[in-house]
Amino acid sequence: MAQQGEKKGFIARMMEGKERDEEYARSTLPTNRWQLFWDIFKGRFSKLVIVNLLMLIFCIPLILVIVLRFLNVNALGLTYPFSNWVGIGAIAVPNLQGAPEYIAFSTDVLYGALMVAAALVAAVGIAGGMYVIRNMVWTEGVFVANDFWRGIKINILSVLQSAVFYGVALYVLMLCIDMAQWQMKLGGSVGWLTTSIVVSCVAIAIVTMMFLWMLSMGGNYKLKFFQLLRNAFLMTFALIFQNIFFAVLVLIPVLLMFLGSMFQMVGIIIFILFGLSYMLLVWLNYSQWAFDKFFESKKEGAKVNRGIYPKEGKGSGESKAVQEYQQTLEEAMSIKSDLASRPIKPITDDLQVYELPDAFSRDDLKKLRSSKQAIVEDSEQYAEEHKNDEKYVVYNAQFERMEEERKAREKEKEAADKKKKKRGKDRGGEEAK
Repeated sequence: MAQQGEKKGFIARMMEGKERDEEYARSTLPTNRWQLFWDIFKGRFSKLVIVNLLMLIFCIPLILVIVLRFLNVNALGLTYPFSNWVGIGAIAVPNLQGAPEYIAFSTDVLYGALMVAAALVAAVGIAGGMYVIRNMVWTEGVFVANDFWRGIKINILSVLQSAVFYGVALYVLMLCIDMAQWQMKLGGSVGWLTTSIVVSCVAIAIVTMMFLWMLSMGGNYKLKFFQLLRNAFLMTFALIFQNIFFAVLVLIPVLLMFLGSMFQMVGIIIFILFGLSYMLLVWLNYSQWAFDKFFESKKEGAKVNRGIYPKEGKGSGESKAVQEYQQTLEEAMSIKSDLASRPIKPITDDLQVYELPDAFSRDDLKKLRSSKQAIVEDSEQYAEEHKNDEKYVVYNAQFERMEEERKAREKEKEAADKKKKKRGKDRGGEEAK
């Protein structure tokens, strides 16, 4: 126990929590999803880093495609004479109107397809990391390497289906935006083309939200692809405001990389160390709240609020974790222990078992037998003298009471069954008449 009046610094208080008094263990248990997130983030940070690095290995092809696309666009921008003059008063190309937009469109045709293929490789790592982080959200024991490969085997199909859906949809919508921008530069209808760009951007946001829900649903439930798609669509619009808020939280590492300057460097470091793990942790923790509220709480016997503990004094609202613990404790207490139900004499006297010499005779065997018998008789005498001690009487009485209650319930059940059968016979006789 910490000494009374001891003051700790900010970092120590942040990492250790409150003083280690009688309520320390209880006070540090997470009582809501926000506390559970912070408890996992600070308590299992090293595991989050390891999981992130494992996922990042599978994301290398996707990262390379994105970098190559960026370098290719820049190289084409330097090669084409968009603003360069050749000779004296002569332009290299007579009309470059819409050329930059066409370059962006043609580049995305190739690299967008490569991104879809690379996303399938990244999906393998996401499948393993998602399983590990979901188990953290459920506050289960985690062995990172073993659970990562196990998660790939379990989640690979649903994650690949989700990745194909999201990759193809994003590819088509991005090409629509590029095409609309190109046509606007060529003199197309600005109103219709602007509307198509806005609709495409909204569709990208919706598809992204659906993809996140497909990941979390696929990791929790065994659903076919079209069931996954339908449920993700419903959850996207049913929790639209919560989805927007948590989607912004999820995308913080990505948004930092687009801010440029120092923020870009911070975003890259975060992304390499724990960015993917953070994103999955935020979303899976949030989606688990939604599953508990809308699905698990409706099913009988389902596990609700795993890892969440009620605040002290709220006995009626106990979580599933506490209920399971109490049920296990009650089951253990309902088993009568032979050691606790009767007196056992402590070894406090000089009674010992006779040790046989290397060369023993019949008399030595008799002495051995008599020494054992003396110990047995002494133990029985002790048990007889102390059988009415209060602790043994109270302990045995509770099991006798439990047995009586069990017999009473059985009698009530038998009587109810007899009445039910009798009513059935009477009803049958009346129908026969």
